Amino acid sequence: MKIMFCAAPGYGLMLPLVPLVWAARAAGHEILLATTSEMTEAGARAGLPAVDVFPDRDVWAELMAKVGPGSTPPAEKDLSDEEKLVAASGNPFGVFTLTMTEGTLAAARAFGAELIVTTSDHAAGALAATALGLPVLEVGNRVSWSMRDEEWRREHSTFATDDPLSQHLAAKLGFEAGPAKVLARIDPRAPSMGGMTGDETDPRDGAPWWPMRYVPFNGGAVAPPWVFERPGRPRVCVTLGTVVPLLSGTSNLTVVVEALGEMDVEVVLAAGSADLSALGTLPANVRPAGFVPLSMFLPTCSLIVHHGGSGTTAAPLYYGIPQLVLPAFADNFLSADRVADRGVGLRCDAATTDVATMRGLVERLLTEPAFAQAAAEVRDEMANQPSPATVIQKAVALV
Repeated sequence: MKIMFCAAPGYGLMLPLVPLVWAARAAGHEILLATTSEMTEAGARAGLPAVDVFPDRDVWAELMAKVGPGSTPPAEKDLSDEEKLVAASGNPFGVFTLTMTEGTLAAARAFGAELIVTTSDHAAGALAATALGLPVLEVGNRVSWSMRDEEWRREHSTFATDDPLSQHLAAKLGFEAGPAKVLARIDPRAPSMGGMTGDETDPRDGAPWWPMRYVPFNGGAVAPPWVFERPGRPRVCVTLGTVVPLLSGTSNLTVVVEALGEMDVEVVLAAGSADLSALGTLPANVRPAGFVPLSMFLPTCSLIVHHGGSGTTAAPLYYGIPQLVLPAFADNFLSADRVADRGVGLRCDAATTDVATMRGLVERLLTEPAFAQAAAEVRDEMANQPSPATVIQKAVALV
C-alpha cells in the first residue's frame, strides 16, 4: 500500500511521527513524508523519502521570526486576504495550512497515495485526503493534549478542516470542504497521563480512538563514548529543545546551571548549536554536549530538566526518568501540569526562581523515591500499549 505521512515543519511536530513511518516501511509499504523547511532534511536523515511541499520559502523560519523577541505583527493593511484568514484564526500554525495544502495535495496525487497519515495539528494532510477522497489515520503527536479532551475541543475548532481558512483553500483548489474520512485517531499518551483505558469512539463523528505506544525518536548521531557509561554520581540532563533557544536564548538556564554546579551531580547540557555565552564560565561538573539525541543517553540519567516540549516530556516517560519542567511558551505549560499532576516530576518558573529553590527541587527529585516510582509506573504503562507496527497493521486492514 502507498501511505503518505504529513506533518508540519517543526522538530517537535514531525519527529514523533517517524517511528510510525518506520513501522509502515518495515511492513513492506511504500511511504512518503510530506513536509517542508528543515524537516525535509530531518526526514531524509531518518531514512525516509521526503517531499518538500512548499520549497519556495522557509515557513518555519518565518514563523519563528514573527513570534521571536522584538518582533511586531504586521499591520492588517499589509496582509493579503489569505493572511488575514490566518490571523483571524488565532492559530499561528494556520500559516502551514495556507502554504502547504496545495503542495501536499499535489504530492499525494502524484505519489498515488492510498492512505494518508497526518498529525492532528496539521490540517494540510486532512484537506488533501478530503480532496482525493482518501481515508485518514490521524495521529496525536503531543503528551500535553489530545482532541479526545473535552476541554480542548470546547476551545478549538471541532475538526482540523472546518475553519474559514480551510474552506477558502478548498474552494480555491476545487474541492468541497468537509470532515475527512477518518479511519481512526491515535492518542499516544499513557492512561494515567490522559490516555485511553479502553475502547472509545469520538463523539464528533464516531471514529474510533486507538492507543499507541510512544516510541522516542530525537534524531541520530555518532555516539560519544560517555553516553553509555553510568557515572558514579547522578547524571542530570538539561535541555531547552530546539525552539526556546531560537526565541529567547539560553539565559533561562542561568539559575539551573548555577544550582546544579554546586551539587554532587554530573550535568549533560544538551543545547544543540545554541549560543551558551550568556551562561558564562560553566561549572566543572557541566558537560556542554551540543547535539546528542536524548534517547541515546537518557537511560543513564537520574533526572532531566527541560522546557516542557512535548517530545522532550515524552522521552523521559518512556525511560522512567523523573523530570523538572521549566515551561516557556505554548503547550509547555500543559506538559508541566501533566508531569506535576501525575507525580513524575515537578514544575518551576525559571524566570522567577532563585538558586536555592532550584537546588531544593532537584534534591527532592533525586532523593524522594515517589518520583522515580511514579515515572517507572508510567514507563510500564507505555510498554504495554500497542506498538506502531500493530497500529499500522490495524489501519491497513481497515483500508
